[in-house]
Amino acid sequence: MTRNRKIGLGLAAAGFVADQALKALVNGPLGLESDGDQIVLTSVFNLTRTSNYGVSLGLLTADSDAMRWMLVALTGAIALVVGVWLLREKKLGDILPFAMILGGALGNIVDRIRYGHVVDYADLHFGTWRPFLVFNLADALISVGVVIILARSLLIREKPNLDTAGTPATEI
Repeated sequence: MTRNRKIGLGLAAAGFVADQALKALVNGPLGLESDGDQIVLTSVFNLTRTSNYGVSLGLLTADSDAMRWMLVALTGAIALVVGVWLLREKKLGDILPFAMILGGALGNIVDRIRYGHVVDYADLHFGTWRPFLVFNLADALISVGVVIILARSLLIREKPNLDTAGTPATEI
């Protein structure tokens, strides 16, 4: 396994551990045990406990035990694909966003298995305007990872393979 892949897997593990540690704080010492429990940190950021029974933006809400396990299977399959993709990449810039997505996905999968829902707590707001739903570190890792992949795919182009004379080389 290459150094870059090891770094990627380390980042995925670190993201997973940090996500689970923050959720343990929310569920334990901070006392945010019920939906709606809140700690005001600043005028624009609160810790507000919510239970997310769906995926992004409340889509695919698991309103039964069967749906819960279907979501676990679906998100597990997606995490598996992301993990395989991470291991197929060579460049660190391509590996790191997949690592972020993998770490976040695993954190939310563990929540769904353990609690039957994902624990969300990060509440960014400006007065009554909330640019995001309440989210967690795993959600942020997934979102940033996806944005990086999209930006890299749209903005970074492979340079043509040039020979020593500066003309396009033919590949065999």
